[in-house]
Amino acid sequence: MEDLLRRGLEIIREDGGAEALEDPEGIAALLERYMAEIELFNPAWGLVGARDRRELVVKHILDSLAPLGILRRLFPRRGGAEPYRAADAGSGAGLPGIPLALCLPDLRFTLIERMSRRAGFLRNTLAVLGSGNAEGPGNAEVWETDLARAEPGFDLVVFRALGTLDPALFRALLRLLKPGGCLAAYKGRREKAQAELAALGPLPERCSTETLPYAVPFLTGERCLLLVKKA
Repeated sequence: MEDLLRRGLEIIREDGGAEALEDPEGIAALLERYMAEIELFNPAWGLVGARDRRELVVKHILDSLAPLGILRRLFPRRGGAEPYRAADAGSGAGLPGIPLALCLPDLRFTLIERMSRRAGFLRNTLAVLGSGNAEGPGNAEVWETDLARAEPGFDLVVFRALGTLDPALFRALLRLLKPGGCLAAYKGRREKAQAELAALGPLPERCSTETLPYAVPFLTGERCLLLVKKA
C-alpha cells in the first residue's frame, strides 16, 4: 500500500501538482503516519468509511490531494506576504484538511469540527505529525465549534463530506469567506454537483461558480471540484 500511495502522489505531481509536491517522499512518510492514526481510532470512532488500507489510500487520501493543481493555481505562492487562510469545514478525520496542509505549507489551515471526540482526534493527530524528526503541519489548528459560530475571514473554505449543498449549509459556508474568497466543494459527478448548485436558487449578487473535473489515481468514478467565488 505504501507503493500505491507513492505512485498516486507521483501521478498527482505530474498532473499539475508539482508545485505542491516538491518532496513527495517526505509527504508520503507523514501521510503513512496519519493513516496509522486513522486506522488506530477508526474501529471505535467511525472516522471514515474504508474497508481496508487500499480504500483509505485511494478514496480518502489521494482523493483529498487530487485537486492540488487546481488549488495551487487559485492560491499561488506569494513570498513573504501574509499567508492565505483556509478552513476545512466539518473536518471529521481531517480530510481533506490535513493532507492539504502537508502539501501547502504556505497556507494556514483551520480544521473546524463540532464533535468533541473527533476534534480531540484531530488535535492528537496534529501533535503526532509534528513530533519526531519529521516536520509536521505547523500550519494547522483545530476549532471545536459549529460552522454557524466559527469566526469568518477565510480565503478558502474546503469541504468533502458534509452531504448535499442545501441552502442552509451554503449560507453557513459562504459566511466564513472573506470578500474575494473561494468555496471549494469536493463532489462526484459533475451533473449532480451542478444540480445541487441549481437547487440553491439565485446566488448572492456577483458570486461566480465553476465546476472543474479532477482525476483520482486508481479510482474510476467521476469527481469534480465545485467552486463558488465570493465577490
